[in-house]
Amino acid sequence: MAVIGKDELTRLIERYKCIHPFNPMLLDGDGYILTVKDDVTLNYLEHKNVISYEVVFAPPNYVAHLTAKSRYGRLGLSFLNAAKVHSGFVGRIVLEVVNLNNERRPITIRRGDPFMHIEFIERIGKPSPYEGEYQFQYMSDDEVKMYISVLREFDSVFNMKMLEMIASRRVM
Repeated sequence: MAVIGKDELTRLIERYKCIHPFNPMLLDGDGYILTVKDDVTLNYLEHKNVISYEVVFAPPNYVAHLTAKSRYGRLGLSFLNAAKVHSGFVGRIVLEVVNLNNERRPITIRRGDPFMHIEFIERIGKPSPYEGEYQFQYMSDDEVKMYISVLREFDSVFNMKMLEMIASRRVM
């Protein structure tokens, strides 16, 4: 297993739309910086979900790991969920956060703010892609159609009928 470098990540993004929309200016080190879909303000001790603007796809032979931008940790924002993207997952990333600011001040994250790093890691072994209820979360119908066509390249790995059913019941 190895972290994928910029050149390989760019190739994966171009071929499989691993990050959509893709902005080359957000490539960072060996990863990419995901941005925020909507403004979010958290009062002290408040818990909310922050949703990525970008759709993420981890092809069946990859997983991805997420780390928050340190600027938010320094403000007192704490991340509650595991920071992993399963192989085969397609959707917007949701991070559960809570405001633990020492001064008990609100923390605001603005639409478009750089929020989290994502790094793709090649996995070894037979693919076992994600087919859970959060597949295609927060995606439009057009985005789902686009990714269904991408997933057809892996039809020996995915149960396409099941994916279409999951897509029709996705989290909006």
